[in-house]
Amino acid sequence: MNKHKKDKDQEEQKNGTEPEESNLEDSEQEEILAENNLEQSDSKIADLEIQVKDLQDKLLRKAAEFENYKRRTENDQFNLINYAAESFIIKLLPIVDDFQRSMDHIDDLDKSKSVKDGIKLVHEKLQKLLNEQGVKKMETKGEPFNVEFHDALMQKKDDSVPPHTVIEEIEPGYLYREKVIRHAKVIVSEDSENDDSKISNDESNNSNTENEK
Repeated sequence: MNKHKKDKDQEEQKNGTEPEESNLEDSEQEEILAENNLEQSDSKIADLEIQVKDLQDKLLRKAAEFENYKRRTENDQFNLINYAAESFIIKLLPIVDDFQRSMDHIDDLDKSKSVKDGIKLVHEKLQKLLNEQGVKKMETKGEPFNVEFHDALMQKKDDSVPPHTVIEEIEPGYLYREKVIRHAKVIVSEDSENDDSKISNDESNNSNTENEK
């Protein structure tokens, strides 16, 4: 009898206590896993925050570099526009000095020839400088009238040249690298035939008008 009770107690102890201990161990393992996962998540979040901060710093530096580049570019463009003719002016100044020296002696009659020679020399230097910079004076006299190059101030009758020919230049025109920067002001020969026919047509119209009256 006692032996049977003892066996029963052993069986109950075996069936009852062992599952409770197993559940406890499983619960502890789950808690450890959860804690590990939480620690890993916190570590990842911290790493991501560091990366975001680093990217923000890089973005701010790039933005500052771009603003500096933009400012330098604007200054360069401003200087380029405002001082584009600086090199040309520097080359022109010695010629201006030569001209001034000639003008200082313009009233000296005893040296009239030297003054004349000095002015011619200054003129030659100036023309040479303009040519080096791509500025060329137009050859207009005797050329056919062309609205792209010439500005006709008036017309004159001249039977020695074909109609619409430049017979006199009032103000020279200039080209800058094949671009017209100033039209030549010229006088052009008349088209006498057209003028005569125009006069005849005017007289005919006047006659018809008088007949109608």
